Amino acid sequence: MEKSAASRVESAVMPEATESEGGAGPLSDRVYLVIKTMIEAGHIRSGEKLLEAQVVKAFGVSRSPARNALRRLQRDGLIETETGRGFRVAGDADPRCDGKPAVLDSVRIAVPRHWERMYAAVEKEINIQVLFGSVQIVETELANHFGVSRTVTRDVLARMHSVGLITKGASGRWIAEHISPERIRELFEVRSILEPQALLRAAPFISKQELAAAQHNIDAARSRPTIESADFDRTESDMHIHLLAHCPNREILLALNRTHMLFAPTRHLGDPFLGVPMELIRAALDEHSAVIQNVLSGRLTDACAHLVDHIEKAHGRWLRRLDICAHIAQIESPPYLSKLD
Repeated sequence: MEKSAASRVESAVMPEATESEGGAGPLSDRVYLVIKTMIEAGHIRSGEKLLEAQVVKAFGVSRSPARNALRRLQRDGLIETETGRGFRVAGDADPRCDGKPAVLDSVRIAVPRHWERMYAAVEKEINIQVLFGSVQIVETELANHFGVSRTVTRDVLARMHSVGLITKGASGRWIAEHISPERIRELFEVRSILEPQALLRAAPFISKQELAAAQHNIDAARSRPTIESADFDRTESDMHIHLLAHCPNREILLALNRTHMLFAPTRHLGDPFLGVPMELIRAALDEHSAVIQNVLSGRLTDACAHLVDHIEKAHGRWLRRLDICAHIAQIESPPYLSKLD
């Protein structure tokens, strides 16, 4: 049986979930992206009404993610407050549609698994704490804090280990090392050496469709008054992970994998410790676009030069976080993180 329009959209645009349904995290992102895509595709038309209760029923979510998704659509100018209650899809309406309820196909958005629900919260906390010093992750305390089994806890830690966020010491303890300026410099140096080489080797295997999709994500992020963490994280993953994954030299990719922990703060742009000014995020998107456009045009030498320039500027943006923390006293840590320094 053919999927409904909403089901096709949902399967095409959904990022990995990392937070519970109750928050304004990826579950509300999923609802937002599905409705946004349906509006842009014309499945939901200008002038039609959208109600919170309607979104709750159609997507099988609670009121919180439905409300947050609608607020975000309103901020982006896709819907506007309707007289009385609910929202109206923005734009010049066909008289036949004006004021009529939008038709939302029923689609169930998967609720995150246990490890997904806690991953973002733990990742964010670790990224903040390592700005001040090294910490040990205590498995039993982590399991107790989130009310999950040790199996779920180990799954989360294994995934963090796979991207270089944490390491396992000789004693078997999970450690998140202090992010010092020297360590940041070394990681960015690895990137500036290896990413251009990976791009050169990957380019023959990257389709124009992939490049166009990456550029679309950049343009979509740039078009919004406020760039959301999920949108910027998606462009970072496109550029530095998915496109470079076509590189046939597996050893280069393995070496780069250890640098991926540098991207974790981009998932938390609203945090006072991990975020950077919006104008710097927009500059980073412009740098991404320059690389993509040069690859599309077959100017690989120029693309690599732009990539090196982007990495150097990203290094400076990253160091701003350390500048902020240099003037702040040590902050409290959750019970599952034990300070080592």
